[in-house]
Amino acid sequence: MNIGIFSDTYFPQINGVATSIRLLSKELTKRGHNVYIFTTSDPNARQKSPRVFRLPSMPFVFLPSHRMCLSFPPRLITHMKNFKLDIIHTQTEFPVGIFGKIVSEVYRIPLVHTYHTMYEDYVHYIAKGHLIGPKFAKRYSRIFCNRAKAVVAPVEKTRESLSAYGVKRPIHVIPTGIDFEPFKRGRYSKEELIDLKNELGLDPCDPVIVFVGRIAKEKSIDVVLNQFPELLKKIPNAKLLIVGDGPARKALEESAEKMSIRNSVIFTGAKPWDDIGMYYQLGDVFVTASTSETQGLTYIEAMAAKTPVIAKKDRSMEGIIEHGVTGYYFEKDHELGSLLYDVLSDPEALGLAAETAYERIESLSASHFAENIEKLYEEVLKNSPPKRNLGKKIILVIKKPLGRFPKSKDATSASKEKTSHS
Repeated sequence: MNIGIFSDTYFPQINGVATSIRLLSKELTKRGHNVYIFTTSDPNARQKSPRVFRLPSMPFVFLPSHRMCLSFPPRLITHMKNFKLDIIHTQTEFPVGIFGKIVSEVYRIPLVHTYHTMYEDYVHYIAKGHLIGPKFAKRYSRIFCNRAKAVVAPVEKTRESLSAYGVKRPIHVIPTGIDFEPFKRGRYSKEELIDLKNELGLDPCDPVIVFVGRIAKEKSIDVVLNQFPELLKKIPNAKLLIVGDGPARKALEESAEKMSIRNSVIFTGAKPWDDIGMYYQLGDVFVTASTSETQGLTYIEAMAAKTPVIAKKDRSMEGIIEHGVTGYYFEKDHELGSLLYDVLSDPEALGLAAETAYERIESLSASHFAENIEKLYEEVLKNSPPKRNLGKKIILVIKKPLGRFPKSKDATSASKEKTSHS
């Protein structure tokens, strides 16, 4: 199959959507498919790839760490037929996702959409929620999803939410998989881990609580920070390691100063994706209080690193975290401090939970994920009308020179075009 993936975020950006796309593309390619990725330009994308097409973009005014597509080059639409796409898979609901819908409708290419983000938890980024509210987010999500042939939900929680929004298209629950290799114990030597601890100012004897992810309001890192002093009363040398960056970092650093725990809290900033597995392994436990996750890939990454997980109870962890067996959860914020002390005081139980969790996540492997997506593509194609070629008609409507564009299957000559590729 020739597969077009459309997303407003992609590597080298570090987030769950970008990670999922990169993994899916890699695994589908292994299975013999041709995968073309259409995404936003990124000044940090230095490595070029003939099958990654980057559209002109700029930082999103309300969230500079994200980028917003500025335009869809007409020549790219009209020459999309040269890619001979069998299926389009949109991964975001914004400009590049809309571009994917346009291409789908113009050429009658079946569209599959993955709903990654519960936007009702993110509206505070747009003028602090005064311009766009949860009702608008739900309505927009319903409209977008109902234009697809099929919708992918990472967990049952998401499927139920979409159904409640009024999504009528078939919704398939397909958990995002991960590549276990970067997180495996043994990948990094004890010496490498000790060196990294020294670099971060961690004593080898310090119990370490680690969080990995984007530092943003919806991740509820403030809950962890606020409960950390309770643990320090009992374990004074404990350290909280926060790996990542984002709009809430400054406020959290200021809060740590006010609580006089700044020396016990370490903010590493964003780290290269290839090194993330090492940071998980620095932790005696991984902790998160977020309830905005659609699947919680960081839980699974921690489990792959055999780092026990403590999380706030939420439907996104169903089937992943079983309290006291594969990890631990708390329901009320004030319970976190005592829970951290209890689990850190029982290293034998922690180790057993880590091993059990690792055994349980086998079904979330990258290959299993790609296999399930591939089956969905085949099902959608089987029930879809044939594609159509309207390239000439579009040219007549646009009435302007469109320039040259690659005609080869893999579009290797596309790097000569003004649309940047990486």
